[in-house]
Amino acid sequence: MADTDILVVGAGIVGTSTALWLQLRGHKVMLVDPNPPGSGTSSGNACTIATYACMPVNSPAVLTGLLGLMTNTNSPLSISYAHALRNPRWILSFLSNCRATRSREIMENLASILSHADAGLNPLIEEAQAEDLVVNRGQLTVWSSAKGATADLSSLALRKSFGIPFTELTRAEVREMEPGLTLPIEKGVHYPDARHIRDPEELVRRFHARFTGLGGQTLCARVDATNADANGVAVTAGDTVIRARRVVVAAGAFSKQIKGSGAERLPLGVERGYHVLYAGQAHRITRPVGWAEGGFYAVPMAKGLRLAGTVEIAALDAPKNMERIGHIARKGSEMFADLPAPTSDWLGYRPSMPDALPVIGPSAVSDRIIHAFGHQHLGLTLGGITGRIVADIAEGRQSNIEINAFRPQRRYASL
Repeated sequence: MADTDILVVGAGIVGTSTALWLQLRGHKVMLVDPNPPGSGTSSGNACTIATYACMPVNSPAVLTGLLGLMTNTNSPLSISYAHALRNPRWILSFLSNCRATRSREIMENLASILSHADAGLNPLIEEAQAEDLVVNRGQLTVWSSAKGATADLSSLALRKSFGIPFTELTRAEVREMEPGLTLPIEKGVHYPDARHIRDPEELVRRFHARFTGLGGQTLCARVDATNADANGVAVTAGDTVIRARRVVVAAGAFSKQIKGSGAERLPLGVERGYHVLYAGQAHRITRPVGWAEGGFYAVPMAKGLRLAGTVEIAALDAPKNMERIGHIARKGSEMFADLPAPTSDWLGYRPSMPDALPVIGPSAVSDRIIHAFGHQHLGLTLGGITGRIVADIAEGRQSNIEINAFRPQRRYASL
């Protein structure tokens, strides 16, 4: 006899959303993580439900500017030489997906699933009574140079072709919308359908509280291995072995460490992201503001003003890169005059596949193991819809969302 119907590994936004969807569907669910729900990478993100964010890190600009990206400490993208040499296959796969035709395919697939994001997230927000955490003021992207604005015209055209609504703004209109910005402004774009969360860790805690209230179980342990057979899956978590009819692997960047799950065979990498926090400074802006050339977001949240973003491709266990922290703090002082010293800084681990697409679907090892990781910059945005899709898969239902591009057994290099 199974100890639980479905065991979900990982209590971040994706895992907890999945557990809540499954519990709402009437399953007996166990959520397993060694850390409190929402306390990992989900706690430090840019707080934005970014339904417009179909532009992947993989872009032709990476190929043309690769040398500068690897040597310029002022760049929003950093690639560790040592990590690249130790993982040439992942890096080459990543670069192969930066070709223009492949990059557009990735955008189309992201735009498709992003169009369903609210349908997956809104029911959970309502269930968890978390409406007070949601702010509906859209998102603003600004460019500080004519060169930067011109370079992104093609990206805006693609977003328009995918049906993503936005309004282009003049310098004066940006200043009127967010007068607290002090950096030079060339132009701006407002995405009215975007929302942000005042405290993403609290959002996950609310989801978990509702999951628990519905009868869901939580085990504080690290899952080391899974072993699927014809009747279910044996899950090894420390000294404990748990039997489940199905297992969902939603442990983010740590999913690959679970032996026997099939995740260890996939090219799961990590994009290390950083933020700096300025307590008491949330009044500077009223919505998330992305500075295109700076490569980060400024977000007003419950804890203060959070500047979050940039990308560092490096080892999961590499030391914190203080140059990344310094980059954000320096750019922050350009974005807002007279900022005090940061209150704190943070490093998190975005689970990233070389094609910038999430992995959602049954494992090659067994259809009793379902993968749900690799959401890169979009975990908060796509956590809810991923959970709903996983619930459909677990029940043998045909999802009304096309997920073929996200299957674990896809081809990850575009050669």
